[in-house]
Amino acid sequence: MLPGSIQISGETLSGAEIRDICDSLRENSIKLLSLRGCRLSDRDFGRICRGLAQSHSLAQLNLNLGIVSNLGRVKQLAEALKTNRSVQSLFLHGSPLTDAGLAILNPALSVHPSLVALDLGDCMLGDEGISLICGLLPPDGAKSGLKELTLSANPGITAKGWGRLAIAVAHSSQVRVLNLDYNSLGDQIAGMLAVSVASSRTLEVLDLEGTGLTNQSALILLDMVENYPTALRTLILAENNISPELQQQISDLLSEGEEEEETENREVMAREKNSWICQSSKASEPPLRGGGEKGEWEVGKIGKRLCSAHF
Repeated sequence: MLPGSIQISGETLSGAEIRDICDSLRENSIKLLSLRGCRLSDRDFGRICRGLAQSHSLAQLNLNLGIVSNLGRVKQLAEALKTNRSVQSLFLHGSPLTDAGLAILNPALSVHPSLVALDLGDCMLGDEGISLICGLLPPDGAKSGLKELTLSANPGITAKGWGRLAIAVAHSSQVRVLNLDYNSLGDQIAGMLAVSVASSRTLEVLDLEGTGLTNQSALILLDMVENYPTALRTLILAENNISPELQQQISDLLSEGEEEEETENREVMAREKNSWICQSSKASEPPLRGGGEKGEWEVGKIGKRLCSAHF
C-alpha cells in the first residue's frame, strides 16, 4: 500500500487522533502530515516527534500556525529531525521561533540529508536568524541545500540581514523558489536581489509582493530581465507602488523567455531523435571511410549534452 496523508486544520486533537498519527508514523503509512493550526498538549507534541524520528516514509510535515509554540517544542522537533531522514518539506509558518528557536533547530536542519523546502514565514526572525539560514544555502560545489525557501512577513530582519541573504542566494547552486513577500525590503534591497537573480543559475520564482518597492526597483528588474539571461520564470510584484505598465512589461518578457526555452528544448529533442535515427540506419551498413559512423555518434553525443543542459 502506498503511503497516504493526514491533514487536520484548526482542531483540538483528541487522544485517539494522536495515537493514530503516531501509529501511522511508526508504521510508515503516511507521506504527508499536516496539523495546521491544531491544538495539542506538550506531551502529545512530544509523542508525535518521537513518531517522526522513527518514520521512513514522511516527506512533508506541516506544523504551520503556532504548533511549535515554545522552545521546549522546538527542542523536541530538533531531536526528531536529527534522527529522521525522509522529510523533504518542513513548514513552520506562523510559529514564534525567534532567532533563539532557530538556533536550536538549525543544527538538525543543516545536516538533514533530504530537506529541500523550508517555510519560516512569520516566525519573528531577525538578522541572527538570517545568518543561520544562509548556512542552509551552501555555495556552488558544496553539499545539497534548500531549493525552496519562504521568509514571508519577518519584519525584524534589517537591510543588513537581507543583504547577507542576497549574497548567499547569488552563490547558491540550488535555490529555485524564494518567497520574501510582506517584508520591508525597499528599492535598495530589491536592487541587490536583482544582482542575485542575474547571478543565480537556478532561481525560477521570486515573490516580492508587498515589499515596499517603487518604479525605481521595477526599472532595474526590467533591465535585468531584458538584457541578461536568467533562470527566472515568475516575479511577483503585486501590492507595490509599481505602475501596471512596468509590471506587464516584466511579465511579458519572462513569458517570452519561457516560450523561447520551450521551443529550444523541442528543437534539441528533435535533433537528438534524428541523430539516433541516423545511427540506427547506419548500423546495418558497412562503415564509411573517414569515420562516418564516428561522425554520427559525435552528433548524437552533442544532442544529448544539449538536452541535459536544458532540463
